[in-house]
Amino acid sequence: MYIFIFLVLVLNSSLPCVNSAGHAEYEVPKREMEAAGSSALPSCPLNFDYLSKLISGSSQRLQLLDVPTECGFMLQALRLVRSEYLRTTGYFFPPPNSSEACWDAYQSVINYKIAGFKVQSTCGFKTSLMSETCAYVTTRSDFERLVSGIELSNIQKFCNQSLDDTSACTLCTDSLARVQGSYFGGPNNGNKSDCSGYPFIYAAAYADQFTLTNEGDLKCLFSLDFSADKKKKRKYGVVFWGIVSGCTNGFFGAVIVIWLCWTWHWRKRMMRNSLAQVESGNAGSGMEMSLMRNASARVIRFTLEEIRKATNNFSRDNIIGRGGYGNVYRGLLKDGSEVALKRFKNCSANGDGAFAHEVEIIASIRHVNLVELKGYCTATVPVEGHQRILVCELVRSGSLFHHLFGQEQKPLSWPARRKIALGTARGLAYLHYGAQPTIIHRDVKSSNILLDEAFDPKLADFGLAKFTPEGQSHVSTRVAGTIGYVAPECALYGQLSERSDVYSFGVVLLELLSGKKAVISVEKGEASLLADWAWSLVRGNSPLDVIDERIPNLDAPEEMEKYVLLAVLCSHPVVYARPTMDHVVKILESDSPVPPIPDRPIPILAEIESMEQTESSSGSYYFMTSPGELRPFMVKGHTFNSETG
Repeated sequence: MYIFIFLVLVLNSSLPCVNSAGHAEYEVPKREMEAAGSSALPSCPLNFDYLSKLISGSSQRLQLLDVPTECGFMLQALRLVRSEYLRTTGYFFPPPNSSEACWDAYQSVINYKIAGFKVQSTCGFKTSLMSETCAYVTTRSDFERLVSGIELSNIQKFCNQSLDDTSACTLCTDSLARVQGSYFGGPNNGNKSDCSGYPFIYAAAYADQFTLTNEGDLKCLFSLDFSADKKKKRKYGVVFWGIVSGCTNGFFGAVIVIWLCWTWHWRKRMMRNSLAQVESGNAGSGMEMSLMRNASARVIRFTLEEIRKATNNFSRDNIIGRGGYGNVYRGLLKDGSEVALKRFKNCSANGDGAFAHEVEIIASIRHVNLVELKGYCTATVPVEGHQRILVCELVRSGSLFHHLFGQEQKPLSWPARRKIALGTARGLAYLHYGAQPTIIHRDVKSSNILLDEAFDPKLADFGLAKFTPEGQSHVSTRVAGTIGYVAPECALYGQLSERSDVYSFGVVLLELLSGKKAVISVEKGEASLLADWAWSLVRGNSPLDVIDERIPNLDAPEEMEKYVLLAVLCSHPVVYARPTMDHVVKILESDSPVPPIPDRPIPILAEIESMEQTESSSGSYYFMTSPGELRPFMVKGHTFNSETG
């Protein structure tokens, strides 16, 4: 019996296999199949040679970086190579069967740069990342069929130029980010596909001005910086005595820089220590010592007696402003200069931490469109209690709110309003990008914009301002500000960023255009917001209806429409739909067009109760804080969403 079974098995192993079609096929041994397959693997069609030339040179630059940064560099470099492949073939990805060969080719380039760095295993890149498509887009024509014609023209318009300039780069990347959010905003599917890279790869492939060797273009589109390597190459070409001279100068320069940095660090540490003492209850001397030692603050500590003389003992006749914090007085110092004095009410020594915070912020900034701090005063008196007073420059013409909504005021002309809008935007742009660290004002409104005799605006009242820690996109904080001006993400979730100020600026710009207040009316406990009203008009193809026709000297309709669209875009509920303040200044200063406006969700305040119920039951939100799923529609040459209101 066993002999019979053995014979059957032997005969079967020697007979040909029969396939489903009835044709005989001889079984090929597994080892021979693997050998044949390995010899037939396709080569990689991607050209890594020019990438190798770009990153050739010193390897120190990459070895000093952390793994997440390295992996980001690897992905961006791969996108750069794919852009060249798209330019020459019209395809975004190489064939799937060449993925492993392409990873091997890429790894060989990286081995020269960083020994022992395994791209796939270290970064978690799947093999399919090299070739798997996203949104069914494989070719250039697929991309151009998916993306709207206006957005394609914007890519050509804004990216088909040298991107060395920061403003040019911002315009280009903003247009690409909108395409990314609208069409490729989904997740990257576990590193299987690179959805978010499509717009940047397309722009690099078909923008005629883009060059693979231009440092500005590489930095802008792919965040790649090879300049350090080039500088090092040039350094090796310097003659011996030039090296000696450079090293000598560098040594003394380094000594000076180290001394300056140590001094700056020491002063900042003294400021932090003094603020910590204030907040823990040691109020007076800690803050005063810090401010006196901080040469950059340039503030004067006034005595309470000097303040009393300047304000005629806080006479009611000298009051020029009132608020929830207290009163603002006009004062005359002994040197004859006029100042504004902000006196806080209901103070306690324990509250000096917040006061020190405001003093620190205002004293550290200097800009023509920001109110300058002259000095401060802290004192405790038996009857009146603890006193905290800020002494600032006097801005004589009052607040923008007073000029817009004061009953006895003549309407401001449009040139004056335009000047106020631009000056306010410049002041905010300085806070966001000129000050170190970044300062978020957090209470931008018309009553905090003061006007001088020439109607130049000065942004005031930094009591709610926040520093943004370096490397963070936003900070979480308690809800603060004024209804109608507060951005939705800040009002609902306490998420504060520079674009929260952009929202408030958009509301102020709408006030300048319409002559209406930020909160139009309050009925049955629900507030009707100016931003919602303006959106409804723009959404209904009537942007010029936002304009108050009683404003003297209006510009041409197309110019006024540009301002309306910019205000609506700035006051957009979706964080990433708003432009940066640098971009806003660029639009106001030049003929730059307003970017396409994504659809906005339902009015935030009108639906806040249902939003809270939805959030508590399902954890979801009605408005978005990421650039995904924004669909555009058309209004008079500008892009909006036609599906929802």
